[in-house]
Amino acid sequence: MIVERAYAHVDDRDDREWPWSVPCVRDLIAGGLRFTAPVTFLVGENGSGKSTLVEALAEGFGLDSWGGSHDWRYASHRSKSVLGARIRFDAAPLGRRMLGSWAARKGFFLRAETALDALDREGFAPNAVSHGEGFLAAFRGKFHQAGLYVMDEPEAALSFTSCLELLGHIDQLVKNGGQVICATHSPLLTALPGADIIEVGEHGLRRTTWDELALVDHWRRYLADPHSYLRRLLD
Repeated sequence: MIVERAYAHVDDRDDREWPWSVPCVRDLIAGGLRFTAPVTFLVGENGSGKSTLVEALAEGFGLDSWGGSHDWRYASHRSKSVLGARIRFDAAPLGRRMLGSWAARKGFFLRAETALDALDREGFAPNAVSHGEGFLAAFRGKFHQAGLYVMDEPEAALSFTSCLELLGHIDQLVKNGGQVICATHSPLLTALPGADIIEVGEHGLRRTTWDELALVDHWRRYLADPHSYLRRLLD
C-alpha cells in the first residue's frame, strides 16, 4: 500500500457550493476515505462526484490534473482544484517516502478526456495507433512499478478483450507494490478479486460488493432482456 487514508480539512466552505455540495466530498471531509486494499474502485452514475474525487486524490499526491505520469510537473498551467489543494494522506512507509521527496514519487493519472494529450507527451504516439491501443501502450510502458496510479474511466477506450488485458496489468502492478484508485462504470473491471468497491451517489460513499452493485444488477437484467429497457425509450 502507498496511501491508507485520504482526508481534507475545509473550514471556510459553503455546503451549497460545488464541490462542497457533492455528497461524496462531504463524506470525505467528515470522515476521510480509507483504502483497505491495493485496488479501490469508485462506482457511480454520471454526476455523482467520482471524477471530482479521483482528480483531487491525484492532485493531492502531486500528479498533474491534466493527466500523465509523475515525471511531468506540469503539462498544463491549470492550478489545483479547491479540493485537490486540500487533500492530505495518511501513508504507508513507502508512501511517506514518496510524499516526502519528488524524486522518489511514482505514479500516473489517466483520465479519459485528456488521455490523448497525456499519451502524446509520454511518447506513445496516439495518432499512430487507435485510442485503445494508446491506452494499452501506456499501461504496458508506465504501469509496472510501485507507486500510486489513479484512473478515471479507463474503460472508455477499451474493448472487452482490452479491459481484460488491463485487469492483467493491474494485477501485475499490485504484485510489484503499486496501488490503484479507479473511477469506473465497468462491471468487468470491478470484478477483480480482492478489490475494494465504493459506491458513490446521493448517499455519499458506501462500501459494497460486486454482487450488490446497482451497475451489475442493471447489466445482468439488460443482457437477459434488452427489450424491457429499450421499450421505455423506443416505443
